[in-house]
Amino acid sequence: MNIETTNTIETFQDVVTFMECFTNLEKQTDHYTTRIYRLDRMQKLLVHFDHPEKDFQAIHIAGSKGKGSTATLIASALQSQGHVTGLYTSPHLIDYRERFTLAGTFFPDEFLIKTGKMMRKKLAGFSFSDELGETNPTTFELYTLYAFLLFSQWGCEYAVVETGLGGRLDATNTLTPIASLICPIELEHTQILGNTITAIATEKSMIIKEGIPSFISTQMQDARDVMIARAKEVHSPQYRLSSFLLNVESTTTRLGEMAIFRWKKTPFTDQWNLTETQWNGMDVYQEQVTLKLHGKVMAANCALALMCLRGLGLYTEGCKLAMEQCVLPGRFQLIGKNPALYIDGAHTNHSLKSLLESMQELYKPENTVIVFGAVNGKDHEHMAHLILHRYTKIILCRPGTFKKSDINALFTLFQQKTNDKKCTILLRPEARDALSEAKKLCPPQGAILVCGSFYLAGAIAEAAKEEELPCR
Repeated sequence: MNIETTNTIETFQDVVTFMECFTNLEKQTDHYTTRIYRLDRMQKLLVHFDHPEKDFQAIHIAGSKGKGSTATLIASALQSQGHVTGLYTSPHLIDYRERFTLAGTFFPDEFLIKTGKMMRKKLAGFSFSDELGETNPTTFELYTLYAFLLFSQWGCEYAVVETGLGGRLDATNTLTPIASLICPIELEHTQILGNTITAIATEKSMIIKEGIPSFISTQMQDARDVMIARAKEVHSPQYRLSSFLLNVESTTTRLGEMAIFRWKKTPFTDQWNLTETQWNGMDVYQEQVTLKLHGKVMAANCALALMCLRGLGLYTEGCKLAMEQCVLPGRFQLIGKNPALYIDGAHTNHSLKSLLESMQELYKPENTVIVFGAVNGKDHEHMAHLILHRYTKIILCRPGTFKKSDINALFTLFQQKTNDKKCTILLRPEARDALSEAKKLCPPQGAILVCGSFYLAGAIAEAAKEEELPCR
């Protein structure tokens, strides 16, 4: 195994730099082969490190959108009960430490460094080869290994683990979890996962394991059919949100999301130990949750998290309180005011549509400026339509350099789709310039909404920090 040995690990950034020196497929959205995305190398890594993933109980989450927030809600609920709980998500907004946390709280730097040193030292004795020759681990495989080592070494009882891309060949799919969750499936990463809902759902459904319960969010019919078939194939007890949740009433306020859930009485919900009074004599249980998180999708994610915790027998009333206190970087997050500045990582049609609808409940479109940027491989045309249908002040900005993007082509697309509608569409490739321009266009009582990519959200957050915008 070829490992750079000239640089020592003295800081957490050194740990990141070490992992980044391997093949980083997160940056290669146009490259996918089973030669690179495979599980046998990750499995051998875990054997070499004495199976750290077996030292905690894992909840595994896949999906196109909502994985990070659902994972964080569940991890926070478990932590509130006194369970030491690891949380592994991606991507990060600003700080790599966001990927590996204790239910959202950073590990101490000295522990991060100590674990990184141990990983690097033991990797020197690792090798992997097959009929195609010798290969090193990828960066994401090392991220995943590092997360498992952190959770094992810290003594976590539980860990909530989000897949990186897909599910079937994702490095995290080496886990044997106590539950598998699948958030809504949409067309995404089509050049990697397939260009139909069925193909993408098939990839993500493969985290459903033999005999392990699976919890499925509301899905399109094609995706739902795949999930049902997979559960039958591996004898997974499956709980679909649409089978138990009658409806959700969700209202976006400037303080967060107010949601009312109405659950149907079934053999599954009968296990929740609710009284007849709570069922209200109508075989319906109604509960209210007031989240600090904004957006209607957060209400749906919260419902899935609640169903999972109750299904696993891990729910207490403290869970709901912990969820209500959750905050997440880059998820409809208010980071400045006068004018209000919101950042969100919405990068699929459904998530963007939901975000824009929630935004309209808070601010009039004429008082809102949209800063948008998206990496290659996203459904730019439909997202442009969603924005132009509602807003007339739009700034296109490069979503960082971590992944490939063509901001000039995106700018041309928006110009072509205005259909003679009076719009201000500006191209400001750099985050600092885009933010400055947005502040000029936005009235003090209005708002700036940054969306389309977590990388763009992070870049704007950094620019706002540099300008020392007032933050709440």
